[in-house]
Amino acid sequence: MMKRMGIQQTEIDAIEVIIRTPDKELVIPNPQVSKVNMMGQETLQITGDIQEREIETAPSISEEDIKTVMEQANVSEEEAKAAIEENKGDLAAAIMSLQK
Repeated sequence: MMKRMGIQQTEIDAIEVIIRTPDKELVIPNPQVSKVNMMGQETLQITGDIQEREIETAPSISEEDIKTVMEQANVSEEEAKAAIEENKGDLAAAIMSLQK
């Protein structure tokens, strides 16, 4: 009957489905996924237990912060940026790590 109406359904053997939003991920392990084609319009139907995960975002590093670390620790821009990233945006810790 579905074929007469122009509807085709295909099961997809998926292991995991991840939907990313700006601040979190919706994770569906061992989902049941069906691809439905209705007159050329494809949709996916996903069922399963949804788990939410927060996305860790790297702190933004301003040019001013990089310059401060470069001047205080007397290092290159690349070294300053890497130290700030390693110290999760803590400028004092970045400078101290570079001066050791």
